[in-house]
Amino acid sequence: MVPVDDTALAATDTGGPGRPVVYLNGQFASQAYWRRVVAELGGGYRHITYDMRARGRSRRSASAASFEAHVRDVDAVLAARGVHQPLVVGWSYGAAVAVHWANRHPDRALGVVLVDGAFPHDYPDAPPERVRRIWRRSRWVLPMLSRMGMAARMSAESHAQSNIELIEICAALGPLLDGATFPVRYVVATGANLGGGHDEMESARATLAPVLARNPNIKVSAKVASNHTKILNKDFRAVADAVRELAGTRRAPGRQSR
Repeated sequence: MVPVDDTALAATDTGGPGRPVVYLNGQFASQAYWRRVVAELGGGYRHITYDMRARGRSRRSASAASFEAHVRDVDAVLAARGVHQPLVVGWSYGAAVAVHWANRHPDRALGVVLVDGAFPHDYPDAPPERVRRIWRRSRWVLPMLSRMGMAARMSAESHAQSNIELIEICAALGPLLDGATFPVRYVVATGANLGGGHDEMESARATLAPVLARNPNIKVSAKVASNHTKILNKDFRAVADAVRELAGTRRAPGRQSR
């Protein structure tokens, strides 16, 4: 447990001399989602996963809905584990956290892998009141969803506020991506997710094209067949390959993944 502010974050560190990789979760997910990526990359890396505030096994926090708190928590986890220069891998919400952390510490980010997230899109079809209404309707199932690693131990209003803030963060990502001086690799999914339809998600992904044209440090490592929700489960090899690409290593020929 990594103590920070009014909470403690449940972290897992495989240790060892390998290149450190820190994994940043989806908005209401737990560190368990990374197990296939970690297994695929294997013991040649030092894997650090953790549950964000009020998610998974981490404790509740008054700032559990705050994007800024989650960015600062990356530093807390790395400091607690004695890691200075990691590769950073973020999925969905964690991709936006990864971009912000790396832009604040460009000398420390060895590279960033963004898994179907951190698209500079303003989501015009998701006004704040619509987001709040959706979460109010879901308030009865949140305790069950939190036990399944699909929601946080927060109120419906806090879930909504987290979503609203993320929409604002994504709309402002363009300048951060344009200014990235570290290598960035995207792994892009297809199709919908639990909170957005196919057309909305494809519209968001399309905003990446101008960024790729402007900044040669940013590339798409792979576009995969799975959708946003299932990408870490079904296309974990593509995510692992993007990590290897930044680390300058390759998958061993004929290696079979679990």
